[in-house]
Amino acid sequence: MNGNGSNIPGYTYGTSAVPTSSVTLDDLQRLKISVGFTEEDAHYLHMAAPVLEDQVERIVNHWRANIIASIPHLARHSRNLDGSPNPDYLARSNRRFQQWILDTCLRPYDQDWLNYQQEIALRHTSHKKNQTDHAVSTPYVPYSDIVAFLAVLNNTIKPYLEAKGHNESDVAHMHKAWCKSMQIQIALWAKPYMEIENGSTEW
Repeated sequence: MNGNGSNIPGYTYGTSAVPTSSVTLDDLQRLKISVGFTEEDAHYLHMAAPVLEDQVERIVNHWRANIIASIPHLARHSRNLDGSPNPDYLARSNRRFQQWILDTCLRPYDQDWLNYQQEIALRHTSHKKNQTDHAVSTPYVPYSDIVAFLAVLNNTIKPYLEAKGHNESDVAHMHKAWCKSMQIQIALWAKPYMEIENGSTEW
């Protein structure tokens, strides 16, 4: 997979199509301090990138086909409103999901990254869901489901981090850094949900 995400449908990282986040870099720094995210964690995320790079398709298929597909209230968000499959919508969003793994590991957590966190969140709310892929699906993904699924993202990534023969300490550090990043991102995604007009109904 191309590490910079070029030629991925709907992937607009770092472009003028992505509005500036309402979260500031100072806010992000406070989140990093709160979760204990350090330069060492950034180092271990960079270490994780080549470990995961050729596995991202398998990882996302695991999450989507093996887990989400078996949970009806989650699976419906990538299907048509009548519950029928929407393969094109799924394929396009899967490629962005794969790139998100690499972005988590490789991108500097700067203004562009912060802006795209807001964009990711908005694409799960009624403000932007379905627009990118012109889908006719559920109007939003409840924020509570996203928070709950964080446990799956954290638990299931570890075997993939172990796949390239790194020692136990390096794997543990890569996994810890991943989990800290997930905590930061889930906190960032909360703000767009809170700011949309009907945010109280999209919990």
